Amino acid sequence: MIAVELRKLALRPRVWVSVVLLCALPALVAVFLATADFAPPPGQGGAFLSAVMSNGALYPAAALALVLPVFLPISVAVLAGDAIAGEAAGGTLRYLLARPVGRTRLLAAKMCALAVFTLIAVILVVLTSYLLGTALFGSGAEAVGQPGAVTSLSGSALSTGDLATRLLGAIGYVVASMLGFGAIALFFSTVTDSGLGAALGALAVLITSSVLETLDAAAVVKPYLPTHYWLAWIDFFRDPLFWRDITSGLWLQAGYLVVFFGAAWANFATKDISS
Repeated sequence: MIAVELRKLALRPRVWVSVVLLCALPALVAVFLATADFAPPPGQGGAFLSAVMSNGALYPAAALALVLPVFLPISVAVLAGDAIAGEAAGGTLRYLLARPVGRTRLLAAKMCALAVFTLIAVILVVLTSYLLGTALFGSGAEAVGQPGAVTSLSGSALSTGDLATRLLGAIGYVVASMLGFGAIALFFSTVTDSGLGAALGALAVLITSSVLETLDAAAVVKPYLPTHYWLAWIDFFRDPLFWRDITSGLWLQAGYLVVFFGAAWANFATKDISS
């Protein structure tokens, strides 16, 4: 069943359009930075943008900071929101369940396909950004005096292997964060027969969480908002690593994944399928 869902995912043009757009945004920003020949002042602009002019190998981290707050969650919301609701709207859900495929198995396959899409999208963003960043800004070796080295946010030199390890950690964390949010969208997908409605419901959660993050009056609930620890992956680029927010973020996303996937399963398992 998972193989079937992955095949369907690979054959959908909008999936690859989403991936191309995710890679295009950091590429566009990189071109503007290179042609302007000056970086945003420290503390302004996206994370790492003030450092990439001398450390092009850090541009994948800047790219993650560019796509994570809005564009990557939108892609995840659209895909997850269409997972069940799209099948119902297209009239294929009833026939799909008529085969010897349990609802739990179908829901799990949809979630696995979402995880694969997110992982591939993030990896492609990192790879294209690395190639473009090093081509436009260099590897940063001259800045730190070590071949292939870049500078961490704490000011210490990172070898190429160390940077790759930290990027892998950041990729894993971003994917985990998106799976927690994707579970919310998947739940909405079992509630309605409209993929657009399910995606909008998930985006409403995203916007509400982002707004509450800016309010001091919401301090009590901030640690439990789905977006609260999304940027904790930046701590992978500190030396030593700051594990507190990373660990808290992983536990929080695990909670969202369990609760909302469980809610999606409970609703979908008892839902009357008429289309």
